[in-house]
Amino acid sequence: MIATGKPKNWLRLDGLVLFIATIFLFAGEHQKWWIYPALIFVPDIFMVGYLKDTKIGAFLYNAGHSYLLPSLLVYLGWQQHHPFALAVGLIWLGHVGCDRFLGYGLKFDSSFKHTHLGDLSK
Repeated sequence: MIATGKPKNWLRLDGLVLFIATIFLFAGEHQKWWIYPALIFVPDIFMVGYLKDTKIGAFLYNAGHSYLLPSLLVYLGWQQHHPFALAVGLIWLGHVGCDRFLGYGLKFDSSFKHTHLGDLSK
C-alpha cells in the first residue's frame, strides 16, 4: 500500500522532525560538527543490493533505511557509554528522516522507484 494525501504529508513531516531532532541531539553529544555532514550519506551504501537485483536491493535498502538498525546503534552507544557510536546512530536516523522528508520511502521489490511514499518516477 502506498501512502497518499494527508497521511503521506504527515509521514514526510515526521521525517523532517526526526532529521531536525537528530541534529540537536548530535550537538548535545559534543562531537566535532563536521562528522554529521561527513557521514550523512553513508547509509546509502545499503543501495548496493540493487547491483544484484531489485528484491535483494529492496531488502538491503529497507534494512538500512528503517528505524530499527540506527535505533539499535543509538541504544547500544548510550547503554555501553560509547558517545561516537551514539552519534553515528543519530546521524543514521537523521539520514532516514531526511530521506522520508524528501519523499524517498521504503522500497517495494518491483523497482527502486516504487516506495511506500509513492512512485519516484512521477
